[in-house]
Amino acid sequence: MTDSEIEITADLVHDLLQEQHPDLAGLAIREVPGGWGNHMWRLGDDLAVRMPRKEGAPDFLRKECRWLPVLAPSLPLPVPNPVRVGEPSARFPKPWTIMTWVPGEPLDYTSISRGDHAADTLAGFLKALHVEAPEDAPISDDRGDHPKKCTDGFDHFFHAVVPDDLADDVRTVWDDAVAAPEWEGPPLWVHGDLHPANVVVSDGTLSGVIDFDAMFAGDPAWDLAAAWVVLPADAASRFFDVYAQADGATIRRARGLAALKSLFLMLMGQNGDRGLPGGKPAWGPAGRAALDRVLRDGVM
Repeated sequence: MTDSEIEITADLVHDLLQEQHPDLAGLAIREVPGGWGNHMWRLGDDLAVRMPRKEGAPDFLRKECRWLPVLAPSLPLPVPNPVRVGEPSARFPKPWTIMTWVPGEPLDYTSISRGDHAADTLAGFLKALHVEAPEDAPISDDRGDHPKKCTDGFDHFFHAVVPDDLADDVRTVWDDAVAAPEWEGPPLWVHGDLHPANVVVSDGTLSGVIDFDAMFAGDPAWDLAAAWVVLPADAASRFFDVYAQADGATIRRARGLAALKSLFLMLMGQNGDRGLPGGKPAWGPAGRAALDRVLRDGVM
């Protein structure tokens, strides 16, 4: 059975709950728009069901179930925590999970109005997350490398979406990141995929971080790119002052990776505007705003 043959509906979710977790089957089920590798359904007020729909997603779910309970107690913001695991069955031949629900609105559908508070909050969260990872922590196959090893992806995004009048400035930021020294510290826990769809906002500031399926042990610059990709204009300097653990080389790598992530968001937005599979129309404006911040808000 291929992904395209699996229709994930509220009835299917209810039947799976009834079969495997009947004590939860009476809770209301509501579809949550969006998602990439997983289809999500709200379960009652406090839970969510995540159903993998992309190749590799089941492995990512297992990784979250293994490590989020270890990390969550030390993190100062709410994160999804696994509550139950659904086993593969004839109805749905993949594992699935029931997670705690993180209240708030994803940033790609809202904005941050309390920039200083959000900068302090994100810095505190990443200081707590960025601790030395154990030897058996996961390593990413497609994230975590030095920017110099990501030039093919950058060039693809660059040629697809960068406006001509910004091309030289964007290339300068990227070349500086490529020239920056590599991370020389121990592998640290890294979320790996911080962008507007993976943080939630309440009362104008960050109130939670979601979707840890990319987490890995490695270079924290991959998360520090969020200073430009997630935070509003003029917040990056305050963020790095509060974070207080990034040297100049790490900030240079982070800024280049922020450019890379911004271009990716712009491309996904472009694909969404064209009606292409996997496209996300809301990501285009978020990516362009992030790119403008990368170019304007350097950190000394």
